[in-house]
Amino acid sequence: MNTRDVLFICGGTFQGLADIVSERLGVKGALGFAAAHNAKREWNDAELLRHVTPEDLIRYGMIPEFVGRLPVMASVAPLGKSELVAVLTQPRNALVRQYQRLLALDNVELAFTDEALSVAAEEAMQHETGARGLRTIIERTLLDVMYEVPSLPNVCRCVINADTVRGQAPPLLFNRSGHTVAWDDHLEKAA
Repeated sequence: MNTRDVLFICGGTFQGLADIVSERLGVKGALGFAAAHNAKREWNDAELLRHVTPEDLIRYGMIPEFVGRLPVMASVAPLGKSELVAVLTQPRNALVRQYQRLLALDNVELAFTDEALSVAAEEAMQHETGARGLRTIIERTLLDVMYEVPSLPNVCRCVINADTVRGQAPPLLFNRSGHTVAWDDHLEKAA
């Protein structure tokens, strides 16, 4: 196959590649004047990966024939909290919107507080899972909601707050008149 007009894109975390770059740059294990110079600066993985060369990729384990097909190398910085919150809410197919549509099928409005979204983003950053980890966090938070709330006829609104995301409290449920509905009452009746 002629790969002249084929664009190869390789993406991933490439665990350990930053260590290879740091060794080449002399950030790790430097002696003498180089150690004194590099001790002044703290390097994080994102900064190190900006200095990746084809030789680093070969040392990482990629074959030279493949590396030769990658003429441009770019690294991306990890997402911050505001970017992770944007991933949860802004895209047309955002996670929050997906779950809101699912519960809307059962005539239940799902709402997340700003603090809940912030806590979910912080948790993803803490676990270093980035945007991939957001789905796991939201699914864990909404597991009981997805199974229990549709079977509750008098619940029309479900609010997820920060304590719900942390696993410290159940979501807030409201009936059509705006009064809170006790989560525990329904779980005891179901059991």
